[in-house]
Amino acid sequence: MRAIAVHRGESQPRLREVPRPDPGPGEVLVRTLRVGIDGTDHEVIAGSHGGFPEGESYQILGHEAVGVVAEANGTDLAEGQLVVPTVRRPPGGGSNEYFDRGEPDMAPAGAYVERGIAGAHGYMSEFFTSAPRFLVSVPASLAKTGFLVEPISNTEKALEMAYASRSTFEWSPETAFVLGNGSLGLLSLALVGQGEFERTYCLGRRSRPDPTIDIIERLGATYVDSRETPVSEVTTAHEQMDFVCEATGYARHAFETIDALAPGGVGTLLGIPSDWTFEIDGGRLHRALVLENKALVGSVNSYVPQFERATDTLADYPDWLTDAIITDVFDPAETDVVFETGDEHIKTVVEFGTR
Repeated sequence: MRAIAVHRGESQPRLREVPRPDPGPGEVLVRTLRVGIDGTDHEVIAGSHGGFPEGESYQILGHEAVGVVAEANGTDLAEGQLVVPTVRRPPGGGSNEYFDRGEPDMAPAGAYVERGIAGAHGYMSEFFTSAPRFLVSVPASLAKTGFLVEPISNTEKALEMAYASRSTFEWSPETAFVLGNGSLGLLSLALVGQGEFERTYCLGRRSRPDPTIDIIERLGATYVDSRETPVSEVTTAHEQMDFVCEATGYARHAFETIDALAPGGVGTLLGIPSDWTFEIDGGRLHRALVLENKALVGSVNSYVPQFERATDTLADYPDWLTDAIITDVFDPAETDVVFETGDEHIKTVVEFGTR
């Protein structure tokens, strides 16, 4: 079968033939429909994040996928059922306390592998296998967009953690600020716009005309150009933010978020920055956290409950939004252009088949 993989010592993924996997006991075979590409894939390709499966000379990419059960193999799933796979798996195919508790997203390094990212092959192939407990059933209407469940699930978890961190007092947030106008930022902006937030903002670094700015404003949010208004100055230019969702991986934003927050506000950090040493006024920021009851929360990965909520969220998104975010759909053979980046590309998809 066809698969897109990155090989050791190479910086450009390529299409290769690999054996079609056979489902083991209690596993199903899934026929892949679509696989999304995000910043993590580019980090894996560059070698700055993740790692190859043990003993393998290549890694099949892709962690955002939607597919159809091709062989149910005696499980409770039905052949023809549309499914979205979660990302983390127990190392060695066994289990551990984090997976037994249904909390693999809270597992430390070494207690998991990640499909398409760290230590396990991904979903960017014509077929993949999985145990049913790692698959989330989605409605047939999401056959073309279901791969977006995975990124949305990360923001679902970020919101969950934000509310949990404010659970010791009455927290009624009105303002939300999403940092980043890439695909994750736009999906996150649409999610917070569905909630109780009355006013929403989104940070970018682009000039008009620009398709992401059009999406931001059509969602009813205010676009903030970081070249004119840094995160640390947003309270002066606009207002204090009850909730900040960082989706850039730009290390300074983690600390600038503290200035952007209203008293009692919380920021969740989703981006993963590279190493970078710079100066901050640590004392001032520390005081703001303590004296104004602010919080910063890191969040990575997600699991079945967040995937299920993300499925409902995606189903409620208007068609115009997903049509605008999904800018490029490629055949697997087009690997020479699949991983191109630029302002004209918001969300790129590899399509292996249709339902």
